[in-house]
Amino acid sequence: MAMLAAACSVRFSMHNILPLIAILFLMAAPWTQAQETEEEHIETDRDSFTPATTTAGAGRLILEAGYSFIDNRGVPETHSFPELIARYGVCDWLELRFGTNYEVGGESNAISGGGSGDFESAEIESEAKVAYGFKAALTEQEGWLPRSAGIVQGNTPTSGAESETHLVATYVWGWLLAEGWVRDSAIRYGDSLAEEDRFDHWAPSTVLKVEVAEQWNAHLEYFGIFTDGREPELSRSYLSPGLHYLVTPNMEVGVRVGWGLGSDAANFFSNVGMGLRF
Repeated sequence: MAMLAAACSVRFSMHNILPLIAILFLMAAPWTQAQETEEEHIETDRDSFTPATTTAGAGRLILEAGYSFIDNRGVPETHSFPELIARYGVCDWLELRFGTNYEVGGESNAISGGGSGDFESAEIESEAKVAYGFKAALTEQEGWLPRSAGIVQGNTPTSGAESETHLVATYVWGWLLAEGWVRDSAIRYGDSLAEEDRFDHWAPSTVLKVEVAEQWNAHLEYFGIFTDGREPELSRSYLSPGLHYLVTPNMEVGVRVGWGLGSDAANFFSNVGMGLRF
């Protein structure tokens, strides 16, 4: 922690958007730009499949939790809870993350925001896991240069048939377009295993967020999850609107729904959850 505190006391600059692979080296990256994350209100990663470009803020703790119902095709529905993620800000640009989740039903949950979902659409019956990692701010918005952040997170099963830890790395970037309008996009990478078949997942997403009334925010999002090297390959896409309400500047509640586009995706999903900032 002493090393992290020393690193956080230094501000850096970066003038180019880093490729996704650079996320794997964020801990050692001396060029990472510090970010002012003392937002006027809480901004959670669970709002949408696309995570926020902000971090928790120095000394701040954000707790996020939710419940997802997924109407799968051809197999029983999935129930996913508590989708808990704790985000602690070591400094303005770096947060540590720890979470846990339990899933029961036909297939693993691939639709949750905040990194609690599992890419692989394997039949699970029931599964529990823990997630751990970090999120780092990379750039602030400056002209056409977007505000951006990177997340590196491991998911380790604690019960169920699966026993192997998997990595998920995310790069998210976006712009404040006008007062109350935000456009964010992200790309996620994850490694997967199905029986003896090892392959990769790529998950692009984009979301438009708008303030529709005081303390009320809505969004419309597209996200997809695509395999690379799987036999057979899977291509899952979703269209998802959502609505969120700020109870206080430090407490948010929200709901998302979504529909699958194509036969590989689930028919429908719904998610409800909340976030608290301390």
